[in-house]
Formats: sequence, C-alpha cells, structure tokens
Amino acid sequence: MSLSNSQFHDLVDATQRNLEDIIDDSDADIDIENSAGILTLTFENQHQLILSRQEPLQQLWLADRSGGFHFDYDNEHTVWRCDTNQQTLAQMLSDILLAHTQQTFNLSSL
Repeated sequence: MSLSNSQFHDLVDATQRNLEDIIDDSDADIDIENSAGILTLTFENQHQLILSRQEPLQQLWLADRSGGFHFDYDNEHTVWRCDTNQQTLAQMLSDILLAHTQQTFNLSSL
C-alpha cells in the first residue's frame, strides 16, 4: 500500500521531530538543524548525518560518512526500513549515534 503525499510528509516530519526530541533530551553534544525538510546533525568531531525526504520515491534518505541509505516506510510494522539491507532506521541510527557519541539512545519510537 502506497502512502498519499500528505501521509508521507506527515511521517517524515514526525520521524524528524521525534529524533530531534530524543537528542535534545540527551546530554550529547550534537548540533541540530532542520530546514526545508532536511535534518542535519553535526557531531563534536564535525561529522554530519543528514536525513532528507525524497518525495517522488516516497523515501527517507540518510547520508553519513559510512554511505547513503534509502528507507521505505513499512506500513505493516510501522517502521522505516532500508531498501538494501532491511535494517530499520532506528537500528541504523542507533549504531551511527553510538559511533559518533559513545552514547546509547532509545530510538524505539522511530
């Protein structure tokens, strides 16, 4: 089942806001910028993680120094799932955030 454009934008917005709230509630030193649907996290080591929406494909894209990943929304399990390795967005972000901050984050709500 595909999403309407409105549903897609609502899901991306909610995911980005949720991630921002999780980071804001932590004591991690991560700068957050959200502009025009692009969420950029900048870590102490100046590495960046970027989450952006790709409306024509209805995907959420994640860019990190480890590569670029494309996530489709899995309606059945209500998670974003990588189209190449089937990892969830929460799993992948958890690993990336741990690598950059040496802190664990509870991302189960993503």
